[in-house]
Amino acid sequence: MNKLSIGNLLSDEESRLLTSTIEDSHNIIICCHTSPDGDAMGATLGWAQYLMLMGKEPQIIVPDQYPDFLAWLPNSHTIMRYDKHKEEADKLFAAADLIFMLDFNDPSRLNDMQNPFCASQAKKILIDHHLHPCDCPFLKISHPHASSTCELVFRLVYQFGAFDRLDSQFAVPIYCGMMTDTGGFTYNSTSPQIFLIIAHLLSKGIDKDKIYRNVFNNYSENRLRLVGYVLNKKLKVIGKHVAYYILTRKDLEKYRYIKGDAEGLVNMALQIKGMRLSISLREDTDIDNLVHLSLRSVDDFPCNIMAKEFFNGGGHLNASGGRLHCSMEEAEQIVLKAIMAFKDRLQ
Repeated sequence: MNKLSIGNLLSDEESRLLTSTIEDSHNIIICCHTSPDGDAMGATLGWAQYLMLMGKEPQIIVPDQYPDFLAWLPNSHTIMRYDKHKEEADKLFAAADLIFMLDFNDPSRLNDMQNPFCASQAKKILIDHHLHPCDCPFLKISHPHASSTCELVFRLVYQFGAFDRLDSQFAVPIYCGMMTDTGGFTYNSTSPQIFLIIAHLLSKGIDKDKIYRNVFNNYSENRLRLVGYVLNKKLKVIGKHVAYYILTRKDLEKYRYIKGDAEGLVNMALQIKGMRLSISLREDTDIDNLVHLSLRSVDDFPCNIMAKEFFNGGGHLNASGGRLHCSMEEAEQIVLKAIMAFKDRLQ
């Protein structure tokens, strides 16, 4: 049996280019996609720890609010929200000489932050695991088969020989991101190397059980009641293999929705025997005629293809998302049309 190893992510030439670019840069920004999730948050916070080890002072800037259940992550207080500090963030983008793109494959995923990002003359380095990365980065570290961007950050740090000099401030967010992007290591996590990485992270003294509780068992009473409402009143099952539910603005107001309260809801329908696809439709609480969609599937059903063809979105094979600029009634009809278009692959 071959001995397991984590393996190098970069060639020697790429490694030298990344290292020298960091060393030569003075104003570094780390950014991630809008509505940051656990992987985006973990990757940005973890990568910032590595850059600080190299003597840099990076600024993390995210487009908008992240979920309350991630606010406990170490150093999350250092993150700047673009929607709250637009003027200051614009100046930082203008002055930047290096920008890291973490956990997103295209500037369009930055929403309002896209303009200063694209206008910046800084070198841009992408570290991501989504399909179809854009062509703009100075250096592209794209591995769609990786479990998460946090996995990629770990592997880079490990390749550079820096892991031993980092502590739990690095290990906690990296573990959190890997955990959340694999549903607690229940999908997209069959590679033995993933569990080798986990062993290394545990060596830093992190409490994986507490991290799990902080993420998955840290909701409000209103969130729990929202779950019951969705499963009892809103879930629609089509045949044996597809389910979807709709959350209107009125529903969200009734249960005092805050960002993150709908996290994981879309996965629940997949607990039904034979279910292959679950779709969530959620009305935006601020913008009229904007519906957010989340898709989750099992086995080989391609969420990402459905999301791209029907919902202006994309993502991974079994976990994707999108947006529709229309009424909820129109959005539901588009979902039904998408289900019909893919009916042969849903059997």
